[in-house]
Amino acid sequence: MPGHSTQSANDPRSEAFIRDGFLRIDNAFSRELAEEARAILWRDTGCNPDDPSTWTKPVVRLGMYPQRPFVEAANTPLLHDAFNLLVGPGRWQPCRSMGTFPVRFPSAEDPGDAGWHIDVSFGLENPDFMSWRANVRSKGRALLMLFLFSDVGEDDAPTRIRAGSHADIARVLAPAGEEGLSLGELARNGFAESASRPEVLATGTAGTVYLCHPFLVHSAQPHRGTQPRFMAQPPLLPAGSFDVDAASPADGRLSPVEEAIRSALSPRQQVRRD
Repeated sequence: MPGHSTQSANDPRSEAFIRDGFLRIDNAFSRELAEEARAILWRDTGCNPDDPSTWTKPVVRLGMYPQRPFVEAANTPLLHDAFNLLVGPGRWQPCRSMGTFPVRFPSAEDPGDAGWHIDVSFGLENPDFMSWRANVRSKGRALLMLFLFSDVGEDDAPTRIRAGSHADIARVLAPAGEEGLSLGELARNGFAESASRPEVLATGTAGTVYLCHPFLVHSAQPHRGTQPRFMAQPPLLPAGSFDVDAASPADGRLSPVEEAIRSALSPRQQVRRD
């Protein structure tokens, strides 16, 4: 938009993020950290890594992990540089735990959670997760992150991403202002506004991280491979609020997260102020 510039505006990674809604970081953390983390996760699944007969469920959900290999994986210099690039220095909170982990096992059974959605970010005190909310400022979330702790190929239940769909969601959220919309309201039409977007699979070797815009539409899928998939999907928490109003930001710059929202909104579509 005229008069605005992004952080590191000439960096092609910023441009790709604004356009596609995600940035893939290869070798974001080491395979050694991934192996240490998987040993802890295998223990908590209650399954035997050497006995597939114990892999009886299509998905096992594990909670938050503050142990050293998880915290180190989330705080490598490469990732901190990427957080600064996409969100802005001093505008995000370091990760002190890793979670949640939907560990997916090879199975012909429907996992029951393979619908398109975004990860909403506030109102989480409500026990009904369909009432959790998101707003156009992305209150409570700076990034959605996908951490691969195992090698993930096309048959290994990689997360499905609708590239560019963050722009569609920004336009849906803008008229709702600060109150935003619940997940139930957002999902009412099955996220049809993003259905024409190209689909990308979040594949990669252990240590790969996908940094995603908070509004990116994505989906789980059944596991058709042979080895379980270990992936974490923690948020990167903001240290403040994002600027998506028509007025220029105070420092004259927009982060790529903000610029992606601004560029999605037409000049006549204003954010409602309550």
